[in-house]
Amino acid sequence: MAADVPPPGYRPRAPAPEALVAWPADFGTRFTVLVDTEEEFDWNAPLTRSAHGVSAMAALPAAHRRFADRGVPLTYMIDYPIATDARASALLAALLADGVSAVGTQLHPWVSPPFDEALTPANSYAGNLPKTLEAAKLDALTDAITRAIGVRPIAYRAGRYGIGPNTLQLLAERGYRVDSSMRARYSYAADGGPDFVEIGNPAFRAGPAGALLELPLTTIHTGWLRRGGTRLYRALGVLPRGRGIFARSGLLSRVALTPEDMPLRDALEAIAVAVGEGLRLLNFAFHSPSLAPGHTPYVRDAADLAQFHRWWDGVLDGLARRAVTAASLDQLIVAAGLPASPAWR
Repeated sequence: MAADVPPPGYRPRAPAPEALVAWPADFGTRFTVLVDTEEEFDWNAPLTRSAHGVSAMAALPAAHRRFADRGVPLTYMIDYPIATDARASALLAALLADGVSAVGTQLHPWVSPPFDEALTPANSYAGNLPKTLEAAKLDALTDAITRAIGVRPIAYRAGRYGIGPNTLQLLAERGYRVDSSMRARYSYAADGGPDFVEIGNPAFRAGPAGALLELPLTTIHTGWLRRGGTRLYRALGVLPRGRGIFARSGLLSRVALTPEDMPLRDALEAIAVAVGEGLRLLNFAFHSPSLAPGHTPYVRDAADLAQFHRWWDGVLDGLARRAVTAASLDQLIVAAGLPASPAWR
């Protein structure tokens, strides 16, 4: 295997205790929302270079207002089809005029040039690509966002959480300060992707000399056996319907903080567990095409969309009752002890 090609099965190591972010006392308990701002495509079909659209972006301003009315800034993680669509990028630039929302980078390698790799499931994880190709795609996308939006992004998420052994170094070399490519307690190894078995929920410093703030997508185990954690949950995966039986019995569930395929009741229980265990930052996410019916498996029709919005209303109410307040990207960067980012303008 060429030295430029990462070995398969990347598994990030657990952060050392000293790498965990010690949030200031006055930071309190906060939450952030990152939006995977991306093209629409058929989730049930093989990935293609061209079979996609960006029509769901028209729903973004109304959703942005819903969050803004609740005092919640959003960070839009933009991929190449969005950054290179004039109407989509103009829409995003207008939303950033609120002064608290932000843009970041989301790399979908199958739609991001240069196209020097085969279209395979493993290559849909950017971290599996040769280092030079991952770097070239990252540069092309970073430059496209900078031209389109008027700000150089400093936050990154690998599409499909496809981080690899070279990713953090490449980000640090390009001035990125935040990565959110790790999905706590999930594994994509069966499809050739990374395994986050060692990654928990707390934010930590990562990359060369701890130059990056790592924000894992929050995933909470709930239920009577929740202290069995990831290893018990994985062991149940080899038993027929094991996870479903344990979840319905209230013994063990895995709940990611997203409205997509996560019931409101489960999310509220996960928030209660997270806050009770002292987690200081909760990281939420969703896909922008879910804001319009018919583009993701999670929002197929108008009823699903109404449920999507009710989920957020319920979650934001629950967070407010627990005095968990929203944080912008810049607030997180400063509180973590990194230099503040320049104004997007």
